Amino acid sequence: MGKFTYEESIRVDFEDRLLLHLQTVIGNKLRRNESFFFSWRDDSSTGDGRTSVWIHSGAGLAFKYYGSRPPALNRYWLEALAYTANSPGGLRVVPEPADAAALNARVGEHEHVLN
Repeated sequence: MGKFTYEESIRVDFEDRLLLHLQTVIGNKLRRNESFFFSWRDDSSTGDGRTSVWIHSGAGLAFKYYGSRPPALNRYWLEALAYTANSPGGLRVVPEPADAAALNARVGEHEHVLN
């Protein structure tokens, strides 16, 4: 379980594999000086709501991994996450697709959420 920290005040746990994919998508957007919202569902222990933060190049971000070996990246998951990051609603966590067909199906299922 890894930890995403935003501006030292917001800390949220994500699985290391998801966290690496989020870091990659966030890093790619920030390299292009693109700001965006990042939203996730909160754990039931913190109220089971939603949190959204405005990601920008001046934000203090930290990605802490607890595993010693970096997980492999799934190109299709990166594409699905980037798709949400480029939508008006911003980056949202979506399930990991197994392949391109699964990506198209999942993006279609979540399109009403993404737009």
